[in-house]
Amino acid sequence: MSNTSNFRDAIRQAKTQALTGPNVIANALPYVGGGLILTAVGSYGGLGVIRTNPSLFMPTFIAAIVLELVLFFVAQNVAEKGNKALALPLLATYSLLSGYTLSGLIFVALKTQGVGINGIAFAALGCGITFIAARQIGSNLSEQDGLALAKTVQLGLIAFLVVILCQFVFHLFGGQTPTFLEIAISGIGVFLFAGAAVVDFFILPRSYRDDQYLPAALSMYLTYINLFIFILRLLIALNGRD
Repeated sequence: MSNTSNFRDAIRQAKTQALTGPNVIANALPYVGGGLILTAVGSYGGLGVIRTNPSLFMPTFIAAIVLELVLFFVAQNVAEKGNKALALPLLATYSLLSGYTLSGLIFVALKTQGVGINGIAFAALGCGITFIAARQIGSNLSEQDGLALAKTVQLGLIAFLVVILCQFVFHLFGGQTPTFLEIAISGIGVFLFAGAAVVDFFILPRSYRDDQYLPAALSMYLTYINLFIFILRLLIALNGRD
């Protein structure tokens, strides 16, 4: 999901609305696919920088993270207002930057014995299979079950965000997450974002009209990317680090 504030708003709307956009998922999926292709392009570019000029990667990575955060809120606001002509290039740029910031993790995966390109493909395939199953499950949830799942996932994501922030601060001071803890964090992340995928397919048709496919696409894209990250992190943790 995009963020906890939007998640709460979506749940609130879903409580009072029937399906407002029965076709919004189908309309959004091509844009999710396009965003993922651009993410792959961004990752390829990031890998090129790491291999040819590694000293340049970290400052550009930090700049990309900052710009990505700004672009997220701007693109989301523009998409919510229905300005598709402006939202599309913003979302495309956001997807490219997401790929660039993912390239560090992908580089580690490529260097990790037992993961490599096959592990990356497995993570991508796992996300795709999860989304197929999540669409079937989320589309058929009752109102009561869907809202209960949404609240559970929301609370889990809030707690999980605190853990990830603590882990990030720990890494800034040169700490190394123990392997067992990395496996636990990654496994919980996979579980939570798989649940978030189900919630997306329940919430989005109740929150957006059919013509509001861009903000719906952004929400699904973020869920997919986060699920991919934690599947890949789990594979790296299970196979050890070089």
